[in-house]
Amino acid sequence: MKRLIEMGLMFGNLVRVDSPALVERYNRALTHLTGKTTEQTDFHIDISGFSPEIGDELGDDLYLNPNGCNRQFILLTTEQKSAPLLNARFSFSRRVLRDFIEANEAKLFALVTRDAVAGELMNSVLEVGSPQRLFDIQRIVVEADTTGGDVRNARKLQEKIERFRNEDDAWWDDVLIAEMIGLAKQTGDVTRNPVDLSTFDLQVPDFWTAHYGGLYVFRGVEHPAAIASGDREALGELPIRYVLGLNEPNRIAKFFELNGLVEPIVKARGIDGAAILRQKMDFILVDAAATLGHDMSVATRRDLRMLARQLGSALPEAYHGLAALLRWAEGGGDWPRIASDHPAYFYTLRAAAGPQMELVNQLLAELTPLDVRQLFICHKQLFYDLYRGWSEAKKEYVAEFLAAEYAVDKAGTRAALFGQEPGMEEPEAEQEPVARREDLINLVGPWGAVRRS
Repeated sequence: MKRLIEMGLMFGNLVRVDSPALVERYNRALTHLTGKTTEQTDFHIDISGFSPEIGDELGDDLYLNPNGCNRQFILLTTEQKSAPLLNARFSFSRRVLRDFIEANEAKLFALVTRDAVAGELMNSVLEVGSPQRLFDIQRIVVEADTTGGDVRNARKLQEKIERFRNEDDAWWDDVLIAEMIGLAKQTGDVTRNPVDLSTFDLQVPDFWTAHYGGLYVFRGVEHPAAIASGDREALGELPIRYVLGLNEPNRIAKFFELNGLVEPIVKARGIDGAAILRQKMDFILVDAAATLGHDMSVATRRDLRMLARQLGSALPEAYHGLAALLRWAEGGGDWPRIASDHPAYFYTLRAAAGPQMELVNQLLAELTPLDVRQLFICHKQLFYDLYRGWSEAKKEYVAEFLAAEYAVDKAGTRAALFGQEPGMEEPEAEQEPVARREDLINLVGPWGAVRRS
């Protein structure tokens, strides 16, 4: 992992905290939220204010995320909005934090010049002691204030100002006037410089969670389902009609098709599908070659082509499937039949534009772990977990590739791979309906005779 850290591929873009004033504010907020303090005088924080150094000091990487459920946060600067979120337990957490900061950026900027802002991502559950509890999560509400209660006091002052303006006898209410003066000394003139933070409330019908081995929940689509990364049967009865496993590619493919969630890379507009296929083939080749003991640390594209010719039929079936599709894309071959049970199938897809785009790309990354670039971009925690088990040759090649071709232009790479990423709001135009249901679908469900919860 040291190699990834040195190349900026792990713990990158964290915000450094090294001034005594900021450390003191952080400690006040940490005590306010958790009752704990840190002895660190120089550390780094993510978008939520979590510090890996403090996590090591306290022996608790969830010190700001009790029960892995309601994420607490500490804001020292609005620059945290571009930092990553470490130890994420839910896919929506970083997006909610980033959107909250951006929606209140001017107010937060004014607040953090004097104090830290502490808060929590509140949902309807306090713990997820069973998989069923995950389905009680419907919306996220952000609650935040400075450790000194500036927002709370500003709201009180605003209420008293309204009383003073609207009540006939308020001019002679010495107590009310004294209270207003006392609050104004703390908050300033809230009529000219409001310090109240906008209410932030987000519906989360679709999300991924790391709990229970990993679970993707899709409730905002025409045919809802949950897709389990771990043991599907161990989840028990879930309050959703269909529960699929990652070892059921045919049913996952049908789920994608019925809900219009994916599109073939070679037919997607605005990207170079052939170039993406070639790169995926290179990643599969590197994995196969490293497994066979070849030194891939300084392999060039020419070296990879020569190696592919040498290995020939020893290459995985996924490589040959993508090669056939590439020949069609470049006009030199027939359209290959790659069914959903073919090892190359999910490598040929990308998420279609829509509210579930980010989540689908994360699921596709888990279904195609040899595509290390998509894995790193869309599912970092899984990337890090798998990285630990790779050979040194593959670790070196992948780290060098990502540092040279992704880290230098992240936005450009994402646009080239996935196209323009949409916002989370519903599209204005009504989408063309997906495949019609037949009587059989009504009887046994769109993915066949799967277990019903």
